[in-house]
Amino acid sequence: MARLLLIRHAPTPETGRRLTGRLGGVSLGSKGEEVARQTADRLASVKIDTVYTSPIDRTAETAAIIAKPHGLRPVRETGVIEVDFGTWQGKTLTQMRRLKLFKQVVANPSQVRFPEGESFLEVQLRAVSACNRIAAKTGRGTAAIVSHSDVIKMVLAHYLGQPLDLFQRMVVAPASVSVVYVPAEGSPVVQTINTFGAIE
Repeated sequence: MARLLLIRHAPTPETGRRLTGRLGGVSLGSKGEEVARQTADRLASVKIDTVYTSPIDRTAETAAIIAKPHGLRPVRETGVIEVDFGTWQGKTLTQMRRLKLFKQVVANPSQVRFPEGESFLEVQLRAVSACNRIAAKTGRGTAAIVSHSDVIKMVLAHYLGQPLDLFQRMVVAPASVSVVYVPAEGSPVVQTINTFGAIE
């Protein structure tokens, strides 16, 4: 049974203010790097076989810091890349809340496609497929996957058997870890969501 550590990237100066999406050049900064090191310290005693990362700058930077104590180099995995928010990318939270589609994003995300971007259903399908591939490669080991809030929440919703329309009820904070066990056969087990504590 593979163990997946789903890790949200550490915060950037834009986190909670602007939907940076897939924009390049958005780095962690000194505060985000320190938060990532704290996560790395919590995971230093955990036997991690591979670290995978979304190719976005902030996730790749977080993954490199987490991988260092284990002597690993992060593997890029496009299946867990950030949502393609289309024309919403770069908008502030205040701007998004004024858009008619915003209420549907919160209440009925399964029916939403971002203008010129992805649907939540497409994101969930590609991200879960990537996690299942990683689990199959990992066997009985542990893989860390550094990704993004919405992507992680949609993966967790799938493994919990939760309707996609309810995924926004979860909180996945920056630098948090969620733990899922994925067997070769049978049902997955979600052990922990959004923890900042030690991982056994």
